[in-house]
Amino acid sequence: MRIALAQINPTVGDFQGNLSKISGYIRRAAELGADLVCFPELAIAGYPPEDLLLKTSFLEANRRCLEKLAAGTQDLELTVVVGFVDLQEGEIYNAAAIIHRGSVLAVYHKIYLPNYGVFDEKRYFRSGTNGLVFTCAGVNVGVTICEDIWHPAGPAVLETRQAGAQVILNLSASPYHKGKQQMREKMLAVRAADNISYLAYVNLVGAQDELVFDGNSLISDEQGNLLRKGLAFEEDLIVADLQTERILRTRIHDIRNRESRMLPEAPGQVQKVFVSEPSGRVYPPLAAPEAKPENKEYDEAAEVYAALVLGVRDYVKKNGFPRAFVGLSGGIDSALTAAIAVDALGQERVTGVFMPSPITSIESREDSEKLAANLGIELLTIPIKDIYDAYMTALHPVCNGRVADITMQNIQARIRGNLLMALTNQFGGIVLTTGNKSELSAGYATLYGDMAGGFAVLKDIPKTLVYKLAHYRNRKAGTLLIPQRILEKAPTAELRPDQKDEDELPPYAVLDQIIEKYVEQDYSAGEIIQQGIAPEHVHRAISMIDRSEYKRRQAPPGVKITPRAFGKDRRMPITNKFREN
Repeated sequence: MRIALAQINPTVGDFQGNLSKISGYIRRAAELGADLVCFPELAIAGYPPEDLLLKTSFLEANRRCLEKLAAGTQDLELTVVVGFVDLQEGEIYNAAAIIHRGSVLAVYHKIYLPNYGVFDEKRYFRSGTNGLVFTCAGVNVGVTICEDIWHPAGPAVLETRQAGAQVILNLSASPYHKGKQQMREKMLAVRAADNISYLAYVNLVGAQDELVFDGNSLISDEQGNLLRKGLAFEEDLIVADLQTERILRTRIHDIRNRESRMLPEAPGQVQKVFVSEPSGRVYPPLAAPEAKPENKEYDEAAEVYAALVLGVRDYVKKNGFPRAFVGLSGGIDSALTAAIAVDALGQERVTGVFMPSPITSIESREDSEKLAANLGIELLTIPIKDIYDAYMTALHPVCNGRVADITMQNIQARIRGNLLMALTNQFGGIVLTTGNKSELSAGYATLYGDMAGGFAVLKDIPKTLVYKLAHYRNRKAGTLLIPQRILEKAPTAELRPDQKDEDELPPYAVLDQIIEKYVEQDYSAGEIIQQGIAPEHVHRAISMIDRSEYKRRQAPPGVKITPRAFGKDRRMPITNKFREN
């Protein structure tokens, strides 16, 4: 059997665009002689559609798209498996359609609905109750959708042990976070070996608001060995020939196949559908998979950087923004944001904006100009002194002649935010904010100032990782794309003379440890202190984190990178009297 996995980048609600993309990949798979081509979870509608699922017009458009897709396969020999939204008797299901020769022959409904982290599937979908195995080219193929495969005693076992599936398909929309791909690949290998089945996992690729989908689709054999793997963060078509006769031989020798009493009870009946007999045709030869370096070390910075580039590219492109504006300060955060924007959009679609005040140093000006030249982007310079003076003149009478230091600092940030937003109004585009997760956690950011913008590129990137990413980008360029002085200078908001971030925050190396434990892992203050972090740093950081929820609620969306990002992942009440002792 020849199988193809179409790792595509759909857009939520773009039914015509998604239909065109899916149809194109079906034709490519047919030209390569595939018996079966499989697409990701909810490929027709895009993932996640969220409350669009509550609109009957959306559900109807999704169904019409499926019908058009099926009609277009009338003259093709191959079978298509594609994710869509199924509406049956007033209930909505996360579903997979089995299409052959112009007809939808069967539908599988996802059984396990995730309702944690970024997932809200129980808000919309009803769980399926029955497994599905269909016979394609004489091979028994079981269908699962995303979360189904993460349960070792779930539908995969049901199909394989009790319905004879030789191949398990998994249609997935598995969001990225750093390190997840390695964990996922190990799990899929175990699932294939435990069930003595080929396992074909096809994942979504692309970005949807905060979420990035990394692709990395794969095919494992019945021993858990990796046969083929798709690209990371790019669309791809993965094709492989499966020697399914090996499955029967292996199962005959497996005692687990005879001791059915050891199996869990089936959650429901298994629907069996016949699609096609073996064709007996000779498959055209496939290109050999590219050789991969042995024992290649995991490069966290390279992976995270690629995710950020994809997240920015898709957010800007799918929302129709013609260009991006980045406020350049001469610091590391704005430098990295600008580099990512250029890699995502191209230098002609990125504009840097330098907005000096009387406090701004000569070094900041020089570093911003050097960075813009290195990146090949336009740099606009707009001094803010006169605007700042006008604010002070207006405020002095009502402040009894003394404007507070924090007020003066935040006014500078808000002037810059206003100017950046004015440029997007004037020329069209989006402001990419430059703040990082460490600052956002501690509330070390100005509402309607440096937080003003449409997309927060580094929202889920701790400060220590910012430096790793900047060094990675320079290594990739083979030159100091981000100037050395930017990498070496002490971080500063430069809103008052001689200001340094670590005058007002715990050292970033310490703060980031606290954020990881308190925000991402829900450790208590006492538990963090027990791990050797100074109590004064722990209490100070946690107090700042807890007090800043109202700011984070008003921050723009940004790319999810860590296992627990602010926003959909971590949801805290703003009005909240609970405090860590």
